[in-house]
Amino acid sequence: MRLGVLVPAVDDPTAFTVRAEDLGYESAWMGELWGESSVVRLTDVAARTDDIELGTAILNVFSRTPAVLAMTAKTIDDLSDGRFTLGVGTSTRKAVEDLHGMEWDDPNPIRRAHECIELTKAYLSGEGRVTYDGDVFHAADFPSLDHDVPIYHAALGSANRRVVARLCDGWIPHNVPFPDLADSFEYIAEHAAEAGRDPDAIDVAPYVPACVSDDADEARLMVRKHLAYYVGSGKGYQRAVGGRFPEEADRVADLWHEGDRGAAAEAVTDEMVAALGVAGTPEEAREQLREIGEMDVVDRPLLTIPNSAGHLAERTVEELAPVRF
Repeated sequence: MRLGVLVPAVDDPTAFTVRAEDLGYESAWMGELWGESSVVRLTDVAARTDDIELGTAILNVFSRTPAVLAMTAKTIDDLSDGRFTLGVGTSTRKAVEDLHGMEWDDPNPIRRAHECIELTKAYLSGEGRVTYDGDVFHAADFPSLDHDVPIYHAALGSANRRVVARLCDGWIPHNVPFPDLADSFEYIAEHAAEAGRDPDAIDVAPYVPACVSDDADEARLMVRKHLAYYVGSGKGYQRAVGGRFPEEADRVADLWHEGDRGAAAEAVTDEMVAALGVAGTPEEAREQLREIGEMDVVDRPLLTIPNSAGHLAERTVEELAPVRF
């Protein structure tokens, strides 16, 4: 299993990543919303690790231009001797408008993602000099960096998955129930083939919310809180979960928007936890993760420890480490 881990909100993310490398994790990924720059942190990690693959999961396509993303990707890839993957996504309206002060619908986030990825790819590995004229981005007469860095996209809706199909090296689904991953990727595969691309060349790297505790109920509660946060804070996440659990997702979102976050977490059912995460005792969680890793559609599962489970992060990453499988 090519198991990766999203580095959680711990006191020393660099030390955590070094430990993940020792435990046999194939890759370590840094998220970025607020508090710490994943780019700066990954620069430190690149200098202190040897073999573990590194990635962003995710940088949003609003707050950095394609030129900045391309320069960032090239630099971290150089510093890590070719171990870097650029993971991007649209993020959420809340983050884009209320944190970055940008227009979510200008013209729309899917169009921005498409152009941002297309131009970033051109800057990184295009031939000759780059000129681009889109609805969102424009570029004129700058040389390509002649550097091949994989680009993954965190897409949920069908339009966004077409961006993956046409442009990307990998897909990072989050909150797509594991039983639905194959059907969701089949849509990508069909559009990739239509675009003359090999669907087998597109990696599927789903987030796997995970928590391990001797108290299985505690572990499941941590994953419930994680799922409630995402279903409540982003319509795209709610729709992804609602594809399998429509009434339950609506109930969780309603409670979240009413401000009752505890009740929202409790409204996440056992069936939702089983379809969207890994939680329980070490033995239970390892078996659940093994089943996900054995799915034909999954290439690189990314262990994601809920922020509320910081006190269990070290235990979780150790108990679910590749050396234990």
